[in-house]
Amino acid sequence: MLKINIKIIFFLFTTILLSQPEITNSRITAFTKAIKIASPAVVSITVTQFQQFSLNPFQRNPWGYPLPSLGEVESSGSGVIISPDGYLLTNDHVVENAEKIIVTLPGGKEYNADIVGLDPLTDLALLKLDGNNFPFVNMADSDELIIGEWVIALGNPLGLFDVNQQPTATIGIVSGKNLDFGLQDGKVFQDMIQTDAAINPGNSGGALVNSNGKLIGINTFILTGSNSRQGSIGIGFAVPINRAKSIAEELKRYGKINRETYFGFKGESLYPKFSRYYNIPLNEGFIILQVFNNSPAYDAKLVGGDIIVAIENRKVSKGQDINEIIKVNDFRPGDKITIKIWRNGKYINRKLKLGNL
Repeated sequence: MLKINIKIIFFLFTTILLSQPEITNSRITAFTKAIKIASPAVVSITVTQFQQFSLNPFQRNPWGYPLPSLGEVESSGSGVIISPDGYLLTNDHVVENAEKIIVTLPGGKEYNADIVGLDPLTDLALLKLDGNNFPFVNMADSDELIIGEWVIALGNPLGLFDVNQQPTATIGIVSGKNLDFGLQDGKVFQDMIQTDAAINPGNSGGALVNSNGKLIGINTFILTGSNSRQGSIGIGFAVPINRAKSIAEELKRYGKINRETYFGFKGESLYPKFSRYYNIPLNEGFIILQVFNNSPAYDAKLVGGDIIVAIENRKVSKGQDINEIIKVNDFRPGDKITIKIWRNGKYINRKLKLGNL
């Protein structure tokens, strides 16, 4: 009887030992593999800014007025390394007005970062770390995203990266794609990826990767339901990596994005009083008062008195609409646009090649 019990115990012990690798292997999923692939390239960004505080009664200018006091303020965000030579993508709002930028890699190694270029319109920034052989993430084709596919958000929410020198991971799906928000506070969010992976303050500039560990977007902003709430409610948005990659390449080449377009005319918004005075049967639009010689407008055969009513099939009610259409569509010098005008009782379409201001 004693021999049988020993055999049973030995059999059970051996079975448990042999089953441990199988249990471990069952815990390794597409998510754990993707996180292991991408997380070495996801970094914490600490930004030092000088901000103006209240007036200092103890410091005054020569006229006796108190001077404002200045102080250092630190903020944090996320970023992702996109090449082994240390180029790094993040959001413009993470590093705007930065006096000093410290990038911390997983494991705790710190680097000073230089700003290569900023693009406030798309809320993207390209930074550079000094060195080589950095861990970097490979990029996917964000045009091929599938609504419902799994995604992982990696970053530094609420400064948690500093706790264990590793990015935090949250899981979700692609909830939507190609979302356009138009012009919002000077920024244009187009073709955005929506995800329900938890994104919180500090995640900005971090990586959104697919289940293969490839970069599909740069986490940028969240909806919180109200101004009083700041936490994630499962509605986050990322700039698609195809767009971010294009902006990064231009910033790397030129240090800025050239959107200084030139039309070659001047005019003013058309208002009802103006229309009644000149007997114009329109109450909205932009009336051209002067066309400059040898300008894009001149080449497009626009003349004084023409009323612009649409650009690229988008209605123009006032002069401000023209600038918004150019920004939202990201038109650049050299791009050709279709302008619909009203002239002498007829609507006419003209092609205009934007000049460089």
